[in-house]
Amino acid sequence: MQRILLSGILLATSLLAIEAQAQSVEFSKDEFGTDKQGLKEALRELKAGDEAYQADPARYGAALPHYLAAQQFNASNASLNVKIGDCYLHSGTKTLALPYLQKAKVLALDPASDPRLHYLLARALHLSARWAEASKEYQLSSPTSASDKARESEPVTAEDLARRIRECRNGQELEKNPVRVFIDNAGPSVNSAYSDYGPVVSADEGMLLFTSRRPNGPNAPKDPATDGYFEDIYQTAARGQNWQPATNLGAPVNTAGHDATVGLAPDGQRLLVYADENGGDLRETELQGAAWTKTQRLPGRINSKYHESSAAYSPDGRYLYFVSDKPEGSRGGRDIYKVDLAGKGLPENLGPVINSPYGEEAVFLMPDGKTLYFSSEGHNSMGGYDIFKSTLREGKWSEPENLGWPINTPDDDVFFVTSASGRHGYYSSDRPGGLGGKDIYRITFLGPEKPPVLSEESPLLASRLAPLAQPPLAPPVAVATAQVTILKGTVTDAATKQPLVATIELVDNTTSQTIASFHSNATSGKYLVSLPSGTNYGIVVRQDGYLFHSENFDLPAGAAYAEVVKDIPLKKLEVGVVIVLNNLFFDTGKAILRPESTAELERLQTLLADQPAIRLEMAGHTDNVGKPAANQDLSQRRAQAVVAYLTAHGIAADRLTAAGYGDTRPVTSNATPTGRQLNRRTEFKVTGK
Repeated sequence: MQRILLSGILLATSLLAIEAQAQSVEFSKDEFGTDKQGLKEALRELKAGDEAYQADPARYGAALPHYLAAQQFNASNASLNVKIGDCYLHSGTKTLALPYLQKAKVLALDPASDPRLHYLLARALHLSARWAEASKEYQLSSPTSASDKARESEPVTAEDLARRIRECRNGQELEKNPVRVFIDNAGPSVNSAYSDYGPVVSADEGMLLFTSRRPNGPNAPKDPATDGYFEDIYQTAARGQNWQPATNLGAPVNTAGHDATVGLAPDGQRLLVYADENGGDLRETELQGAAWTKTQRLPGRINSKYHESSAAYSPDGRYLYFVSDKPEGSRGGRDIYKVDLAGKGLPENLGPVINSPYGEEAVFLMPDGKTLYFSSEGHNSMGGYDIFKSTLREGKWSEPENLGWPINTPDDDVFFVTSASGRHGYYSSDRPGGLGGKDIYRITFLGPEKPPVLSEESPLLASRLAPLAQPPLAPPVAVATAQVTILKGTVTDAATKQPLVATIELVDNTTSQTIASFHSNATSGKYLVSLPSGTNYGIVVRQDGYLFHSENFDLPAGAAYAEVVKDIPLKKLEVGVVIVLNNLFFDTGKAILRPESTAELERLQTLLADQPAIRLEMAGHTDNVGKPAANQDLSQRRAQAVVAYLTAHGIAADRLTAAGYGDTRPVTSNATPTGRQLNRRTEFKVTGK
């Protein structure tokens, strides 16, 4: 593919070297009478190219090789150069169209003879970010219709031309203030000589799935509509800073038709897939152990007889954001909708702030639950689909913000996703130096530029022999990251150390409501959950035959991104087992249970109700701050407070005892604030069953 593109560039360059005032040369005996065989072959190639080019729909990929073959015989035909340029404009290497269309304009005696020439040349200049030249050609263009004699092509309206000129203005303004990013090719372990796109990444960047049009085997069939290979889904895992070689996901996810990545749940356990059935439907597969299940079609209130093309889960898994071109309630083109998966209501259009009169596509919601990325042909796009960002504030989406140049280009920029931290983004793009077709790239956001600090020492006073003073460094510039904490680890059997599949519940301790429920992987026991800042979370891990395990994460609003690794050993219900109740809360120095303790107390009450034979000792512990006698008294009263709650809610008193141990049984050193916090705890021990 690299050699083909290079030869195309050299050919296009050589075309421009032909005398600027040359006229269009026809494919006729008058011009090539001495080379009858060459003319015959060229006409045959032209005929084959025209059959594909004039098909409905046009088969640009099939027409292009025939036109290029004819071009080898006669490089000076204006109409042929227009057709080659048009084919390239509909390919994965659109920028190769420009020299052919420039040549066609030079060769054409009357540019008005092909009403599309100015417009096609404007598109090629536009896609090369030559904003002013493109705008001029758009102004010279005339609206066309589907009945144009040149070819039954897509009509171009006056509004289309005005919109393209606006896009060029937008591009000029955005390019003046480029965003500070690194854009790196994901490399040959991910990308191929074919088109690779649609990346979806787990919240911790540990797993990447994407769509590829590469052949799956030596006899892979091609899609007759596009002459390209069918889409398949590929998967890779991180190895340090690099990706392992990607592998085909295989059956039952990949089928004989088109199968494409759409969205990945933050924990990496569920994948949304696009399938080319019923006009385009969304399906879902789940990772069970090491294998993905057969995809299941999403409900009819999501999938319609129209085209549903992309989707994203909310972090709690309750809502689905998806794109559809259904006409009911649409603002134009494709719109973004939101649906409550737990309810039965109809999808809700996100409204005019997000959805423009043009098309929206490739929706993605960050694990913080309030940052929405999507691509749009509207708003202040610089051409095609640009990537935009909007933030949910007090129940309303903010005005979409263009991610800017060089992330966005004049061509379509779609399939943008980020890691949970927000430091990295992934998307597909057709950029110089790629491996072929569209490639997947990683964006590293650098934040605002660090302001320079000038040295206060005069260079005139410095001696050549004296050491140079180290210039003062400017203070570091913070890079905005998502306000979310990633909690991940492995659930195991405490005794055997074998991985377990377990249910992981997120509870809002303030309301005692379960926010979301996940599962650890059945084979590895690994889990990953996203915790947006601003909530006091209770994390509860359950599995039949085991005592529940609880953790607490109180994340104030505005808490910065963090990753926490927490392995969870589940203990079976046996005499002598001790379980720490991390979601019981008391005010400092007091023994009154705070309201945030309710969910944990209810779990303990349920355990005792479900296991009527077990007996428990409730034990209170403190750190070593203060007098030992006071600590012992406080710990005793706290243990008794838990017993009092349980007996008040129907648990027999003879099944419970309370014991205060003060600071006599620390689990770690009291030398640090973290250690003292771990030592201040309430727990229960199974004393009978």
